Amino acid sequence: MDVLKKINRLRLDRKWSIYRLSVASGISQSTLTNMFSRETLPSITTLECLCDAFGISMSEFFAEEPDIPATSEEELLNLYRKASPEAQAALAALLREMTK
Repeated sequence: MDVLKKINRLRLDRKWSIYRLSVASGISQSTLTNMFSRETLPSITTLECLCDAFGISMSEFFAEEPDIPATSEEELLNLYRKASPEAQAALAALLREMTK
């Protein structure tokens, strides 16, 4: 597992800047920037702070992610496209809340 890639993916999934991650985790922006630019693995303490910011445990961070079949994604997209604009807006709001 590439720890830095996973941290970055979790950050980007939330549409967080490095500054936003810094605020949420309590880790300085310069520390995070250096970690990514120098490809330095975070300490356990730093990783715990990052996991707390993402709202996940360390075990969830290191858990292997199951492959989501493409058909599930396609089905969700097709259902979304068939929904009314009001239902699409409600679904988008629900997903935003679920992924905070």
